[in-house]
Amino acid sequence: MATLIRILGDFDLAEEAVQEAFVIALERWPRDGLPDNPGAWIVRTARNRAIDRLRRARRYEDKLRELELLVPGQPDDPVETSLPDDRLRLFFTCCHPALAPEARVALTLRTLGGLSTPEVARAFLTGERAMQQRLVRAKRKIRDAGIPYGVPPDHELPDRLRSLLTVLYLIFNEGYLATADDAVVRRELCDEAIRLARLLADLMPDETEVRGLLALMVLHHSRRDARLDAAGELVLLADQDRALWHAAEIDEGVRVAAAAGLEGPFAIQAGIAAEHAAAVTDWTRIVALYARLAAVEPSPVIELNRAVAVSMAAGPAAGLELADRLQGGPLDDYHLLHATRADLLRRLGRTEEAARAYERARELTANPAERALLERRLRELSA
Repeated sequence: MATLIRILGDFDLAEEAVQEAFVIALERWPRDGLPDNPGAWIVRTARNRAIDRLRRARRYEDKLRELELLVPGQPDDPVETSLPDDRLRLFFTCCHPALAPEARVALTLRTLGGLSTPEVARAFLTGERAMQQRLVRAKRKIRDAGIPYGVPPDHELPDRLRSLLTVLYLIFNEGYLATADDAVVRRELCDEAIRLARLLADLMPDETEVRGLLALMVLHHSRRDARLDAAGELVLLADQDRALWHAAEIDEGVRVAAAAGLEGPFAIQAGIAAEHAAAVTDWTRIVALYARLAAVEPSPVIELNRAVAVSMAAGPAAGLELADRLQGGPLDDYHLLHATRADLLRRLGRTEEAARAYERARELTANPAERALLERRLRELSA
């Protein structure tokens, strides 16, 4: 994909050629057997599809010649890089600094991260149509501005690291709680995000944010077997059976979080996750960490999480006061804002208001397990 984009300068044309190659593979491989080198087969077939398209259009003669010289198996970039993994190289390639940060993250998630457009939109708390337009603009800029699309040399990696870490975090989040998939947890996404973070930690041992992100994901993932009950319904953190948590992963996450310190956003979030993993949760400490996180990276989602922590440390009324400030803002269509308010209202005995907030949250979520949890809460209120 990266090679074709580099040669063509056209994101859509490269994507279509690769997709056509996979369609042909689905037709032929079950009949003819797996090729000796499936990767080279895909590259060759995608190259041929792109050549056919260019010939039909009778354009880009220089690109056509360059494509015809492309031989599967040859280095697709002359740049020397220490990146040890093909997918990691692709991620760094896609996080091009010529694009706006949000655009490069969204494009990487959609193209390489295994996320659909609605899932990418959810990650950015925006609508599907708006996200589709953002992706189209990013692809158009790559084409019109002639942005060079190749594996970056090592000295350029730090400029792309923040975007890549955000990509991995959002891939993990989609795996941790799927947007609308029948499976609440998509473990393959979580596992891949953690795998790539481990590679980055080995490659960049002095980058505290890499260690922070790795610790954060490992700590969250350590609770995967306790997050669903026997009926497949969500179990909230406070109600989870800690005997099902993976102790070795918790130990690793706590150790890596301590080494990361508390400087960057991911490192601070890892510190919060480590507090949740402790035998006794120190909510006052978590509130302080959320305040520090909000100062480093202001965000309405962080403020919502801080409201939850405040409710545990100082009571539901204090938490509700903070959550209410977020109404009418960018989180107005975010189901977790309404679910949080509903829970706080329920704890305060304001049953009718809680029911309305639960109903609003249920309307906004597409995940069946989350909807089932909200419906259970509504039934409990009715009872």
